[in-house]
Amino acid sequence: MDNYVDERDFKLLENDKYTFFVLRRIFGADCNLLLTDHERLIICFTGTPYPVWIWTPDGASDQEYENAYQIAKENGLIDVEHTFNLKYELADYFIKRAADEGQELAVTVNMFAYDCSDPVPPKSEVDGNICKCTEKDVAELVDFIDLFHEEVGIDKKSRTEYRQDAENYAKSGRMYFWVDEEGRKVASCQYAPTGNMASLNLVYTRKEYRRKHYAEHLVYQVTKIAQDSGYTPMLYTNADYVASNACYEKIGYVQRGKLCTLG
Repeated sequence: MDNYVDERDFKLLENDKYTFFVLRRIFGADCNLLLTDHERLIICFTGTPYPVWIWTPDGASDQEYENAYQIAKENGLIDVEHTFNLKYELADYFIKRAADEGQELAVTVNMFAYDCSDPVPPKSEVDGNICKCTEKDVAELVDFIDLFHEEVGIDKKSRTEYRQDAENYAKSGRMYFWVDEEGRKVASCQYAPTGNMASLNLVYTRKEYRRKHYAEHLVYQVTKIAQDSGYTPMLYTNADYVASNACYEKIGYVQRGKLCTLG
C-alpha cells in the first residue's frame, strides 16, 4: 500500500464520482492516514472529528473486504472513536467482523448523493433574498456552523475552530445566507468546487424560520450560481430526512448514489 495518490486513484473514483466526491476533494489535504493500492482499495482519514473514507469497487470479494478490515484494524481505526464512510456491502462486512471480535459497529447515517443538471425554480413564494456572506458576517456564520453540526451530530469542533472555518468560507465568496424581509439571516448554504463539480453544504435553516421555504429558495439560487460558474452541482443528504430530500428533488436534484456512515 502506498501513502500517496496519483491519476490511477482519481480514475478509480470516476464510477463513484458522486458518492465519493468528498474523498476526491480531501486527497489534497493533510491526512493522518492515506493508503492505496491504486487498484482495489483506498483508505483516507484526515483526522478527528472527520470520518475515515474507505473506497472499494462494486462487487469486491470477501477477501478484499477482509483485507480492508485488517488494514483498518492494524491502524487502530476499529474502535469507539472512529467512524467510516463506505459502501453498504463493505459496511455489512465490517459489522459482522467486528461482532466476531466482540465489538459493535452499526450504520448511524444513511446517505444519498444527488446532482442537478437542470435546476427547477421553486413554485413557493417567500419574502427576502439571497445575500453573499462577507467577512463582516463571520460571527453570525459561526453560529450557523455550530447549530448545523449540533443538529446533524457529526464533525463537531470547537467554536474557535468554527470561527477559522467561517473566516475561510467568507473569504471564498461561495457562502450565502437567505435574508428575510426584516433583514434577519434565516438560512445558510455554500458550494465547494472540486474539478468540474461543486458540492452544496452547510444547508441550515434556523428552527424558528422553518417550513417557510427559505432553504428551498436558497439552495436553488446557490445551485444556479454554481452551475453558472461552470460546475455540476451536487449534494449529500441524510436518506432518512424525507422532507429535505423531497425539497431537493422538487428543484431538480436527482439521486445518483448512496453510501453510509458506520460507527
